[in-house]
Amino acid sequence: MIRKLTVLALSAIFIMSMFTVPALASNGQSEMVNVAHRGASGHAPENTMAAFEKAFEMKADYIEIDVQMTRDGRLVAIHDTTVNRTTNGNGFVGDYTLDEIQQLDAGSWFGEEFAGEQIPTFEEIIDEYRGKIGILIELKSPELYPGMEEKVTEALTQRNMHKPNNGKIIIQSFNHESVQQSKELLPNIPHGVLAGVTWADVTDEQLAQFATYADFFNPNMNIVTDDLVNRVHFAGMEIYAYTVRTQEQADNLFERGVDGIITDFPEYVYRHPVKN
Repeated sequence: MIRKLTVLALSAIFIMSMFTVPALASNGQSEMVNVAHRGASGHAPENTMAAFEKAFEMKADYIEIDVQMTRDGRLVAIHDTTVNRTTNGNGFVGDYTLDEIQQLDAGSWFGEEFAGEQIPTFEEIIDEYRGKIGILIELKSPELYPGMEEKVTEALTQRNMHKPNNGKIIIQSFNHESVQQSKELLPNIPHGVLAGVTWADVTDEQLAQFATYADFFNPNMNIVTDDLVNRVHFAGMEIYAYTVRTQEQADNLFERGVDGIITDFPEYVYRHPVKN
């Protein structure tokens, strides 16, 4: 009788465990996916090699980079469509050649110790960090840069990064048509749709439509609720929320049960256990 009860108890524990297995980090521990927003941009000037290196040193899971195009068709990492805020230059990114844009100082605005930091090329970043840290690629304002999706595809394909076997490349954009186009070009790479606060009332039908070509629904953290997280998961997608700049914000998203947190400060997320 005791043996029978023991067997039944063990069986019950096994069945319950099937539904409560947490996501595992490479070290076998449960943890939230930690995405360094524009690199560790709370510690170094955003979208520079200094910020990406800091994120790597802080053991983030991914660096997030914003990709745009120069006048001569080169892919570069910068967030704004102008260089005004993060360099000593003025004007639109698309009005500069690569040589011209790399003459700008992209670090001094953040701190004197970063003087001389350049705007890096997309190729520089993936050559330096592929295989070392995940790379979340945002196609920034692709409507301004015809052919951007093809150029990103070419760069990844040339490096045999179009068929990742470790899930360490993700492509996303606020331009959902661009996401669809990129997914057609790179079907083996996970893609995500970015969603601002205007998507607070996203419907189940819209989520189901996104899921036909996207693997992630990545919203502004201010619209994240328990219900949204559950509905995104029901649609078969994961959810990475942006942009965390305080510990309180990170803790709130952890309680909501998101899969990943995009943050300027990786230390707010690092080793944060996944909610079961």
